Parts: sequence; structure tokens; C-alpha cells
Amino acid sequence: MNVIYSSDHFWILAYPAQHSFELFDKYHLRTLYLQGPSARHFQNAMEEIPEAERNEENVDALLDSLCDDGAQPIVFH
Repeated sequence: MNVIYSSDHFWILAYPAQHSFELFDKYHLRTLYLQGPSARHFQNAMEEIPEAERNEENVDALLDSLCDDGAQPIVFH
């Protein structure tokens, strides 16, 4: 596992051996695991953000929209 992005609200964790990503929403305590086609879609969406616009605000907005579509709450025991 590699942390490839960290902001006040999100982490992006990469799992190279599984060709997957995990989006971790620190603010809402939810996580979204992306593998296969969804991981490729995510990677393409990140690459579509122009280099000059890859700032925390734009990346976090993308991550928030993806997490809104299916992230699972994190449960502490």
C-alpha cells in the first residue's frame, strides 16, 4: 500500500499488486475501494484534470463526487 495523495479531507491509497485504489474520506469517515474497470475509470478521471488545475480543491472535489456514489462508512469496534 502506498499513500499517493493526502489532503485535509482525503487520502488516496494505491495497491500496486492488486492494480487498485482506496479513496479514504477523512471528514465523513467513509472509504471506497476501486479495482478493475472502476480503478481504470478513476485513474483516467485523475489524468483528465489538467496538470495546472491539479490542486487540492479540484482533486478533493473529484474524490468527494466518487465517494458520494458508493463509499462505505467506516465502523470502529
